[in-house]
Amino acid sequence: MLLSIDTSTRNIGIAIYDGVQVLCETTWNSHNYHTVELAPAVEDSLQRAGVQAQDLKVVAIATGPGSFTGLRIGMALAKGIALARHIPLIGIPTLDIVAEALPVSPGFTLAAILQAGRGRLAVGWYSPTDGSWKQMPPIQVLEVAQLSQLIHEPTIICGELTEVQQRTLARKYRNVILASPAHSVRRPSFLAELAWKRWLSGESDDPAVIAPIYLHLGGNIPA
Repeated sequence: MLLSIDTSTRNIGIAIYDGVQVLCETTWNSHNYHTVELAPAVEDSLQRAGVQAQDLKVVAIATGPGSFTGLRIGMALAKGIALARHIPLIGIPTLDIVAEALPVSPGFTLAAILQAGRGRLAVGWYSPTDGSWKQMPPIQVLEVAQLSQLIHEPTIICGELTEVQQRTLARKYRNVILASPAHSVRRPSFLAELAWKRWLSGESDDPAVIAPIYLHLGGNIPA
């Protein structure tokens, strides 16, 4: 049984996954109330899934990029559960979770998006490789106009975008395909599936070493 937690931005997600089906999944916009909302939401998700804490075999956490406060709170809870239960902890980059929601489309580039504050966007670029999206480092922090200027070939854009940002990008209709709102939700079930694959292959992360990837406005973020 796997518990996945994503607190990278205001949009929080929790899922319970058993390798066969998603037993519970919830997402919501917390308005920066991560501290008071997260732990009760995890407990509620376990109850809804009919799962006890002792049933958990692995914990997955979104590692960012994202907000300092959100990532810190989610990481602290995930580490606490993993250490208390003596179970593996697996971190997955947040933009990989965004990209996982989109079917792989040969001939297209994918831009996975997170809000980076001050009207800027964290952008991860992905190319279709061997049937999956593979990130092309580095992650960039861009204003929407800068992002638009970088697009010169057919590109799918998926993730957190305001209405104004969507309109700006939609002007490049010949090369931009905006994913639907439903496909743009950062779903913790995709985090769970990605982490489950790593766990089955024998991988895990050291709780003492794993750290969030924070946003640095005005530059690139090493992948």
